[in-house]
Amino acid sequence: MELFSRSWTALRNAVAELSDDDLARPSGCTGWLVRDLVCHLIIDAQDVLITLATPTEEEPTRDAVTYWELAETPPTGDDPLDALTVRLAAAYRESWLLKFHLDDVGSAAGRAAELADPHLRVGTRDVVLTVDDYLGAYVLEWTLHHLDLAAHLPHASRPPGECLARSRAMLETIAGARFPAELSDEDVLLIGTGRRVPADVERTTLGELAARLPFVLG
Repeated sequence: MELFSRSWTALRNAVAELSDDDLARPSGCTGWLVRDLVCHLIIDAQDVLITLATPTEEEPTRDAVTYWELAETPPTGDDPLDALTVRLAAAYRESWLLKFHLDDVGSAAGRAAELADPHLRVGTRDVVLTVDDYLGAYVLEWTLHHLDLAAHLPHASRPPGECLARSRAMLETIAGARFPAELSDEDVLLIGTGRRVPADVERTTLGELAARLPFVLG
């Protein structure tokens, strides 16, 4: 739960530092500008609030790692929900409104997470997790989207090191594969999830694992 707060705070701070020009730049998410990604984060924050307010007595069916599933194909940006996010983002005529909405809803989601009982069971996406595992799953979500935010913004801040390390460990468990120690946590996350094509030297370092890439999370 501590890493949830660190990763979420770092991501919201990164958004707060963006200029209007930054918001109009491409993000690391296929088909999305940075402003579209920020709009998605607002929806994510709403999902956190909804889930934390949806307790259940059922036994957990997933944990922080098994919450994630591997998809067969990378996203194309043509999904109806992806297209809806783009339209929603465009409806914010002023960039400050978009950033304000994320700060408003995002702060509430952060406070709710800090106040939540880690042992409480909650339901989301037709699965049941403890609050601790649910928030733990989002460390990977926030960290990957922080990298997406900074994909074409060299001046943007990067995710906290401990969140990168935890996300790498989660990805390796999900994929059932260990990435070479020579690759940094950030490079593993970018290459491993298909956000970046490995360079020739990286492909050589990856060895047989290169043929299994990417691991698309859904």
